[in-house]
Amino acid sequence: MSPGDRVRVTVAGDVDVLTGIYVLTENGSIQLPQIPPIAIAGNNVLAAERAIRSHLLSAGFVRDIGSNVDVRLIENSGVAISISGAVFQPGSVRVGDRRTEDRVGQKEGLTSGDTNPGRTVSTALQVAGGVRPDAAVDTVYLIRGGKWTQLNLTGNFDGSDHSNRPVVALDRLIVPSKKCFDPLLVRPSAITAPGIRVFMSNLARSANNNAGAAIGEKTTSLPYGTRLLQGAIALNCVGGSAMNAGRKVILISRNPINGQSIVTERKVERLVRSADRDAFNPYLMPNDSLACYDSAFMNFRDALSLVTDTATPALIFGNIGK
Repeated sequence: MSPGDRVRVTVAGDVDVLTGIYVLTENGSIQLPQIPPIAIAGNNVLAAERAIRSHLLSAGFVRDIGSNVDVRLIENSGVAISISGAVFQPGSVRVGDRRTEDRVGQKEGLTSGDTNPGRTVSTALQVAGGVRPDAAVDTVYLIRGGKWTQLNLTGNFDGSDHSNRPVVALDRLIVPSKKCFDPLLVRPSAITAPGIRVFMSNLARSANNNAGAAIGEKTTSLPYGTRLLQGAIALNCVGGSAMNAGRKVILISRNPINGQSIVTERKVERLVRSADRDAFNPYLMPNDSLACYDSAFMNFRDALSLVTDTATPALIFGNIGK
């Protein structure tokens, strides 16, 4: 259990003094009337029940007979945890928050039990931008209360059995780096980003502005695992007349391991014919930038048009003066 969770405490023989619905405080305690705060965050329901019963026994509210204290979980709230290592957006993330109308404990307050699918390791990793291609997904560490557990998350990619651990407030996730690129991790999964945002610019002669090049929200949001050629097609930089065959596409990226900027230039026609070469047709990463450049022929035509457009008015007005 975590701060913000809602529980129902039922004390035998009590109606409206101790029996009721409680929300765990920010420090993970439950505050019963006339009883000092009882820390139960990090425990399961049975351990919390034992802790509350022990305090009530010490205070003389109940007798040491049978199961006279019953604790039921009503609602798992959202929690904040920290994630570091080989993820695209390390830092503090919040997972499991739900709309008021989606909370099971809002109606009558009698429903017991709650499963919050957003309060899991996989959801937390997705909120942190997903694991990077260099992540050691077989040795992810979950740290809770000074103790750590090693998780093997390869089942998210190969279909093998894996457990999607729940997380509680103040948990820490550490994703080590293998220091090398693993193409098997570059695809949508439960622990990678389903899609990426790529910045695009196409001011080529065939499209004088991005709107004219049909670059909008849908084309700049690409599935994770998209390669450079697919990005160039979404950029509207592939195809057209033979005069455009010499166009180039520029990829501006950043190495996620060392943070160094990388600029890659490819001739579009060669890229089309070398799509099966992984090194020549790299994967796109979140926040990469793509730009389309005109062919030499189109640049020459633009220069010629500029000279013509400049010279024509001079000839016209010169003839008028004569």
